[in-house]
Amino acid sequence: MRDSTDMVHLGRDGWLFLTGGTNRVRQQYRASLPVAWRLWRWRRLIEARTATAAALGLRAFHVVVPEKLSVYDDRLDGLALDPALSPARRLGTRLARSPAARAWIDLVGPLRAARDAEPPLYLRTDTHWSQEGCRLAYGEIMRALGAVPPPDLAARPFTDHDGVRDLGAKLDPPWRETMRVYEVQRDAVRVFANPLVLGHEARGTAADLHVGAHVVFRNESPAADPRTLMLFGDSCSHFHPIFLTGLLAESFRELHFVWSSNLDWDYVARVRPHLLLVEVAERFLARVPTDRFDVEATGRRGLPSRDGAGI
Repeated sequence: MRDSTDMVHLGRDGWLFLTGGTNRVRQQYRASLPVAWRLWRWRRLIEARTATAAALGLRAFHVVVPEKLSVYDDRLDGLALDPALSPARRLGTRLARSPAARAWIDLVGPLRAARDAEPPLYLRTDTHWSQEGCRLAYGEIMRALGAVPPPDLAARPFTDHDGVRDLGAKLDPPWRETMRVYEVQRDAVRVFANPLVLGHEARGTAADLHVGAHVVFRNESPAADPRTLMLFGDSCSHFHPIFLTGLLAESFRELHFVWSSNLDWDYVARVRPHLLLVEVAERFLARVPTDRFDVEATGRRGLPSRDGAGI
């Protein structure tokens, strides 16, 4: 086995970890002034977002999906890294003393507490969480939002997909892994997809679509929470109902998903959801958003931008 880049660390029992890439993941676990300054800016951003949302009459929440480095440090096998310096951990500590403390949903603690469970919470050869990890996070999010998950969600059918995942693809030869995907979508119906999504789906290139994807789900089930939820997120949510987007669409009357770490406040103000949730993968804390996103203009483009799309 050969790693063709300096991006991937081979840990114990075949666990692969992203350490490099455009977000310089490992460097984010250092006690440096640039990292501290960036996390301070993130805290101020979340405080400002929380205040803006409150002025619109809605509640805002933020959740960071931890890197595998932050959860499975017991499987690093020789990589010198202090998980206590996890950017998500440090940001959560700063927000605990902030007026926006109630806007923060911690996932590092719950995921670390369950990391010895089987099946694992993350895929071994991918940066993303497994269905089990996503469902654990979903439970934490639902509690924070004051909502109750559908009682039969765990009984939904599933299929197993064998393939090369994003970290496995960095090795020579590539490593394969089987991923279990639950078909959670039953009551929720996709009632809108922007031209960007429709164009990629028509060309068969939906797997290449990232920032700018915009979909809306409607759920008329009497068991659905009657509120509207707007979700800004990334591949840990996804516009296909395979991760958080699918679970939340099955839980709320209406779900708006926008693939972006930057917010479009004009769109938020037009929709006026009851709840605003921002999800971001921990590695993307390397960049502080400006919140100058235009959902409609980006959705009309022929190709997506790369903001927040890489690993």
